[in-house]
Amino acid sequence: MNRLIALACVLLASVTVPAATQDYRPPAHTRPQPLIEGRSEADLAALADLGTSIERDRTATYELAEHRRLDRALATIAPERAGTIDAYVLAVALDSDPVFGREAREAGRVLERRYAATGRSVVLAGSDGSAASKLPMGSPANIAAVLAHLGETMSKEDVLVLYTTSHGAPWGIVYDDGDQGFGAISPTRLRSMLAEVGIANRLVMISACYSGVFVPGLASPTSVVLTASSADRSSFGCQSDNDWTFFGDALINRALRKPQPIASAAAEAKASIGAWERKGKLTASRPQISIGRATGGWLAALEAKLPSATPTVGRSSVDSLDAN
Repeated sequence: MNRLIALACVLLASVTVPAATQDYRPPAHTRPQPLIEGRSEADLAALADLGTSIERDRTATYELAEHRRLDRALATIAPERAGTIDAYVLAVALDSDPVFGREAREAGRVLERRYAATGRSVVLAGSDGSAASKLPMGSPANIAAVLAHLGETMSKEDVLVLYTTSHGAPWGIVYDDGDQGFGAISPTRLRSMLAEVGIANRLVMISACYSGVFVPGLASPTSVVLTASSADRSSFGCQSDNDWTFFGDALINRALRKPQPIASAAAEAKASIGAWERKGKLTASRPQISIGRATGGWLAALEAKLPSATPTVGRSSVDSLDAN
């Protein structure tokens, strides 16, 4: 695959924001990404396997503030409850484009409510387009720290509910915070982090181009893995001024707001995405669904008392088709 084509979703970086928020400008992508320029596909895959990231031009004041933001987020996490299968939610935007910040915030709210995870959820995200973010950024380092903390907090019976949204590439998901933060996380890297901290029961949802590359590495008897595309396809809706990506809108904003099993929600989301892509005459993204054979126990516990349906929020991602 031509590398320029593979990077199309990664390098899409419009900074347009809704008219109501024009007085604030989110971090812009104006400089070349230091981990990408001039490197081969093999080099990029190897860096992503290491969870490589670069932070540049960060002030000492920023670094201290970021540590404090992360400390506050971790301090809110409640301990596990003996005899109860609890869900711990981590929603992450790895790119500073506001579409991802908006999507991660609402995904955190929807998943926290759906899985009764109040006091057991964390959102890592940049700006939502209206103001500078007060949340810790979704950097590889912050993701690793939160997963390690959850690994210490959760019991073996508890479940990690992980939602990530960003641009993607054939080697994994991309971290890109304006002109300051750059990096990538590969399937190998994410799998090794989860194994190290001992989190076996997990519902992982990845909204990014080429995200199907995560399925072989993360699929297991005790895991559910849902991705926005197959390993060789782009996904859609990641324009900066959108409220949702196609995957986030179909899965989080619609299907998972309803009191239905995850398998039904995933199938509904896949059908919705397919219909939107046909409307826009887009190449099918082919979302992936993997449900492990030993997930029935923890799924039954989490889905035993699903809350009533809630209305969608924001503009539908399919509206972006009319703007093109």
